[in-house]
Amino acid sequence: MFKRFGSKIYIALTLLVTVIAVGVLGFRFFSDYSWTDALYMTVITVSTVGFGEVQPLDDTAKLFTVFLITTSALILGYSLSVITEYIVGKSDPERVQYRKLQKMISKLENHIIIVGYGRNGKQAADKLSAYNKPFLIIENDKAVIEKYQSDERFFLEGNATEDSVLIEAQIKKASCLICTLPEDADNLFIVLSARQINKDLKIISRASQDASYKKIRLAGADNVIMPDRIGGDHMASLVVVPDLIEFLDNLSIVGKRSINIEEVSFEDLFDDNKERTIREIAMRSRTGCTIIGYKSPEGEYIVNPEADTVLKPGSKVVVLGRPEQVNQLNKEFNI
Repeated sequence: MFKRFGSKIYIALTLLVTVIAVGVLGFRFFSDYSWTDALYMTVITVSTVGFGEVQPLDDTAKLFTVFLITTSALILGYSLSVITEYIVGKSDPERVQYRKLQKMISKLENHIIIVGYGRNGKQAADKLSAYNKPFLIIENDKAVIEKYQSDERFFLEGNATEDSVLIEAQIKKASCLICTLPEDADNLFIVLSARQINKDLKIISRASQDASYKKIRLAGADNVIMPDRIGGDHMASLVVVPDLIEFLDNLSIVGKRSINIEEVSFEDLFDDNKERTIREIAMRSRTGCTIIGYKSPEGEYIVNPEADTVLKPGSKVVVLGRPEQVNQLNKEFNI
């Protein structure tokens, strides 16, 4: 809506300039006026002031004047209404906020788009905020937006099932899309549309029903999460292996002062493309952190890798340590 309004301003100004230019040229050539007199006659004609003519007009010049008066009256009326609306709208908080949002969105690149701001959407936003990841939330409920909108958390109002809303959220430049809507059909449709728009986008979607899991994966989601299944599995695990689960619950991956586990890419550790073994980088002796996992460039996972495991460009390691050790890791490798 606001984009269309902004374009109307340019149209109105263009029409005003055009009618004045046409008037000046018409009086200059039809009545042989000087450029100054032609401008004067155009202004008093367009503005309907009604002063006298600089010199008598012949029939051709009179017909041109009738045309100019009729045309300029329409254009002037349209332009004044648009410009007045624009001036009044400058003080509208909603429009000011929209322009601010549009400016922010235009600068986004490699960002994450969260669809829906329910329980799961809020949790995702909190986690991304803790890691200072740029993200944008698409939400259809205006009341939710008004309640949670802030300088750190931007919302785009709209229905994400519409391609135009996804495109407005700069999905073509986004790195990831997280669908958290409660209805599986909506998530399925959004995943399908998003995959068609951006082939390289990483897509993570929620699913409520077992039957929807495969469908959403087939639609293009890289990962499908079922919160209800995870919750039930977690509660059962507290009965079967309670101490292990409590230990894992005490591991933190959020918060600068409490992180115990960190995922580090090869490129974060080294500036060159030289391969190294885990033994060669001596991470334990340098930082106190222990490498507990390795992901190869091909996507293969190795738990508790050997010291002779070769780290290659494009790979990642998962390290475990106390918060101060993780901080030392970040400091040692300038992460």
